[in-house]
Amino acid sequence: MKSVVNRTVWITGASSGIGKAMAAAFNQAGAHVILSARRTEVLKEVASNLPYPEHASIVALDLSESSRAKEWTQKALQSTGQIDLLVNNGGLGHMGSVEDMEFDVEHQVMEVNLWGAVAITKAVLPHMRERGSGQIWTVASILGFFGSPKLAAYAASKFAVVGYFESLQYELANSPIHIGLLSPGFVNTNVTLSSLGPDGKPIGTNSVAQENGMLPERLAERFLKHTMRSRPKKHLIIGGYERFAVPFKRHFPRLFFLVYGKLTDVTRKKNS
Repeated sequence: MKSVVNRTVWITGASSGIGKAMAAAFNQAGAHVILSARRTEVLKEVASNLPYPEHASIVALDLSESSRAKEWTQKALQSTGQIDLLVNNGGLGHMGSVEDMEFDVEHQVMEVNLWGAVAITKAVLPHMRERGSGQIWTVASILGFFGSPKLAAYAASKFAVVGYFESLQYELANSPIHIGLLSPGFVNTNVTLSSLGPDGKPIGTNSVAQENGMLPERLAERFLKHTMRSRPKKHLIIGGYERFAVPFKRHFPRLFFLVYGKLTDVTRKKNS
């Protein structure tokens, strides 16, 4: 897909952060964007502020209700009759130790981050098969490569996303449909603010790492350019210095465990 002009791009989690920035980037480049998230009024505001709001539509959804994925897909297809690129970006974070987190909260994180993306993908695939083209990208994380204290369910959900969609890549290796994974590092969004605490309520505080991270607009521009390549990567990792943690763990797992353990110990002491 060398150009997104007159293409239709469906983005979940489009009400803020990475998804909102992606919507603006693709819309500016000439695509019709379908914005999805839970809050209709927020999506309307995002759409009205796009470079070309007339080339935007809204499908409100809650990813925890994954059984409705076929219904959402039919609504999305009402916009232009096609979906050329799907970005499974919607997600849910949490912050709390394994012992403190309520199981229902951890279950919700898995339901949204994994099964929400899986359900929409399975609903969109037949359409792309019929058209003989398409790209499906799912946003994972560098935490899809290693765990982190107080983020067990979140890391597990991203590990699962990587495993599931890598498997799908093998299954569709000889098809015209590209399955891609995007693993961002630290991005300057408010994602931690809305992350759920042990009691299931938003923690309301952001992390220093997030605040010092890459701007979502920069990430969106790099991602947009990559989707227009004739042969996009299967797994795209975008971030700052933290992206080097992935090969570090792969090649030196024991040393990584020691170093990362010390770094997280220092962080915990600062926040205590």
